Amino acid sequence: MNKISRKVPFIAPSILSADFGNIRNEIKRIHDAGARWFHFDVMDGAFVPPITFGAELVKSVRKDFEAYFDVHLMIHNPDQHIAAFKDAGADMISVHYETCQHLHYVVDQIHNHDMDAGVVINPATPVSVLSDVVALVDLILIMSVNPGWGGQRFIEQTYQKISELKQLLAFKQTQPLIQVDGGVSAANAARLTASGAQVLVAGSTIYKADDPVAAYHELSGKITRPITA
Repeated sequence: MNKISRKVPFIAPSILSADFGNIRNEIKRIHDAGARWFHFDVMDGAFVPPITFGAELVKSVRKDFEAYFDVHLMIHNPDQHIAAFKDAGADMISVHYETCQHLHYVVDQIHNHDMDAGVVINPATPVSVLSDVVALVDLILIMSVNPGWGGQRFIEQTYQKISELKQLLAFKQTQPLIQVDGGVSAANAARLTASGAQVLVAGSTIYKADDPVAAYHELSGKITRPITA
């Protein structure tokens, strides 16, 4: 298992917007450009309308890359799939607060399978619901679009939610990483990291660009320079 990196901030390319018919090369060219964290969006057609892929895709590319594999389960009953993604080579599983009736149990099961655990909240879900779990998880993911489709417009309220989450983490004296997913671009990456986001998930901005490698480098450059506005 790869351990979660604390050398932040950095970009986590999402393969959701990649060419699935050429997925190994799609990952490789961004990996060769320097990416060491990849985000896998798993959707079940129920919690969110689209259906994407399952553990077999993760397994098919795991052996080829020395990188951190972050699996974001946008599915009902995520506890039923923890073992499969562990066997496939996932390093972290993130689950939605909105799908877990027994969230503490699910987080425990992820850790019991020797993976890092993340919890996700949708745009309409307040940060306050995480009060009892922030000390138990390795990462909090704030969705900055409604989950289900790539290429959506960034929700500006996300900056306020990051601020609220930072206050909650300080009060609880705990330090899970803060991840943001949805609408991340060169236009907002610097402000997001300056606001406190440490891992930025980017799919369409990278993989739908004319030059995905250049797009990855541009985003990476934005988060390593101080914000000027």
